[in-house]
Amino acid sequence: MKIVIQRVSEANVKVDGKTAGEIGKGLMLLVGIDENDEKTDADWLVQKILNLRIFSDEDDKLNLSVKDISGEILCISQFTLIADYKKGNRPSFIKAAKPDKAVPLFDYFKEEIAKSGLKTESGIFGADMKVSLVNDGPVTIVMDSITKS
Repeated sequence: MKIVIQRVSEANVKVDGKTAGEIGKGLMLLVGIDENDEKTDADWLVQKILNLRIFSDEDDKLNLSVKDISGEILCISQFTLIADYKKGNRPSFIKAAKPDKAVPLFDYFKEEIAKSGLKTESGIFGADMKVSLVNDGPVTIVMDSITKS
């Protein structure tokens, strides 16, 4: 799994002009699922993300996690994160998990994030989504479960 983590002041996702998910201060997560990803990948990423210290403390040091600040989380599925762009100019998405595997794994990831007790919202898997956010900092980190060892 590959995830783009963005620290936000606010974020929302709309489908067909209607808000599907909306958060205040917290994290917006763009989630790409590879054909070889498993629940263990999701479990590792959930723990890393929930405990990632990228929010400022009283000394303006990045010392607090999303849990520490009681932040909110918006999860957006994004198969294009799994693009293979090495050959030619048209990216290939052949390594992205097919919906029959990706949907249950994405749902599992969201459920595990929500177990933290933090407000957790999401877009709609496979929909044409319009995402808006105010990136706070900006702070943006890319995590890949392949590097977990």
